[in-house]
Amino acid sequence: MIRFLAALLILLTPRLALSACAPVASAEPRIWRAAAEDPSVTISFLGHASFLIETPDHVRAVTDYSGAYPTEPPPDLVTMNHAHSTHYTLHPDPRIGIVLHGWREGPKPPNHDVVLRDLRVTNLPTNIRDWNGGTEINGNSIFIFETAGLCIAHLGHLHHLLEPADLDALGHIDIVMVAIDGAYTLDQSDARTVIDQIHPRIVLPMHYFTMDTLARFLDMMRETYAIDVRHESTMEVSRLTLPDRPTVIALPPR
Repeated sequence: MIRFLAALLILLTPRLALSACAPVASAEPRIWRAAAEDPSVTISFLGHASFLIETPDHVRAVTDYSGAYPTEPPPDLVTMNHAHSTHYTLHPDPRIGIVLHGWREGPKPPNHDVVLRDLRVTNLPTNIRDWNGGTEINGNSIFIFETAGLCIAHLGHLHHLLEPADLDALGHIDIVMVAIDGAYTLDQSDARTVIDQIHPRIVLPMHYFTMDTLARFLDMMRETYAIDVRHESTMEVSRLTLPDRPTVIALPPR
């Protein structure tokens, strides 16, 4: 019996790891299991650092919401970071039910853990450079969106490589949204290092200001990643349709 239980544990552990994007991992049943057999998530690149994530249960979330890319109907939930005004607004659409600030407001770092139907959103605080060349502690958050068995991480305005403790907190990530401007956030080689640290199956570039910047990033990634340049700003993805080879998918802004 002991050998049987040990073997069963070995078999189960990798499967659990696939859907456990700590810090959202918990002893509770995964919220996506009650959905369809292979539910899909719709992701649309709105522009700059804003993506619209739509869950199987029709929850709509927008990343780094600034009000510059309105959607109808408005999102149910938005996340923000404040390195620049293009990543947040203090006057969001009043119809938005949940607004999550990624920066410290008070003595404690931001700490979010929100469940809305089949979507769970948490955050991992990171630091940013301030306008005087110093460091603003907990000025940015990596937001983690868990739905349909997928773990999606939006790195926000990340300014530094990740520490082992950060990677432990993130856990397994399937899709990462990363700034590739090469100047205001990380240089592109450091952005690639962060991607390699996380080991996602899909990389979605954002925060690039010219097509030349995007082209340089894609050329750098070709050695180890498949490259998929799309002509539509919207894609659908599920656990079963994740690419076998890690892939950079370049979506044009809507």
